[in-house]
Amino acid sequence: MKFPKVHSLQEIANLLECEFIGDQNFPVLGMNEIHVVEPGDIVFVDHPKYYDKALQSAATIVLINKKVDCPEGKALLISDDPFRDFNTLTKHFKPFQFANVAVSASATIGEGTHIQPNSFVGNHVKIGKNCLIHSNVSIYDHTVIGDNVIIHAGTILGADAFYYKKRPDGFDQLISGGRVVIEDNVGIGALCTIDKGVTGDTTIGDGTKIDNQVHVGHDSVIGKKCLIASQTGIAGCVVIEDEVTIWGQVGTTSGITIGTKAVIMGQTGVTKSVEGGKSYFGTPIEESREKLKQLANIKKIPEILNKLK
Repeated sequence: MKFPKVHSLQEIANLLECEFIGDQNFPVLGMNEIHVVEPGDIVFVDHPKYYDKALQSAATIVLINKKVDCPEGKALLISDDPFRDFNTLTKHFKPFQFANVAVSASATIGEGTHIQPNSFVGNHVKIGKNCLIHSNVSIYDHTVIGDNVIIHAGTILGADAFYYKKRPDGFDQLISGGRVVIEDNVGIGALCTIDKGVTGDTTIGDGTKIDNQVHVGHDSVIGKKCLIASQTGIAGCVVIEDEVTIWGQVGTTSGITIGTKAVIMGQTGVTKSVEGGKSYFGTPIEESREKLKQLANIKKIPEILNKLK
């Protein structure tokens, strides 16, 4: 997430009421999670296990809960609670905007696009040309939709990321300030849920078709011309490359990559990254030929036991 203008390190420290290490005029351009940070971004870290990863990332400003040596060319914001202060920044730069109409006046809707009754289009949404949005679709603020997109009834684009920190008194939510981006020629079935990124984009690529009742988690990126069947659950920060086929009731863990033209058979648990161009099945996931051989061998066990008797 980029800020509307460049801010100084001093300005951000004043906003958070925290100490800083570095030039007070050090430029701050935005904020992002560790997997999408760029120079000028703030990244937060609140556990020693991840200090090095954050300090050595592309981010040039690190919001951290301990005074450490500052890497050359970077700056630190010292906070007693980086998670809380990251939320403070999101609320300041991307505050919630109340809507009192079904289609926001700030939304941009292209020529030839039709929106059926009882759908909601939020603030600063952009919808391209020749789209069809069926009834009871909710399109949250800042969502971007390309041309020739079809979205069926009951689908929700832009709900919050499922991202929480455990506190003594319950769970504290990491506030989502990102977007959903739907590229051209995408088809989305009924009752799908696509969460926005925490600070970046959840993206569905050109020509991808998604069946009914599919969930896509925050910051996931789905490539071009993918097919995703019903009741699939895609976790956060997953990368699905181009022309992947995912059959029904597949579930994935977060932070993995599914390679180009991979085929994931129904009810598979994708517990790790897998190469493209192959077919996979089972939980834990394996190449389908190998997994089916294993299942065939298991069926032979009673016969083997009888022979041993």
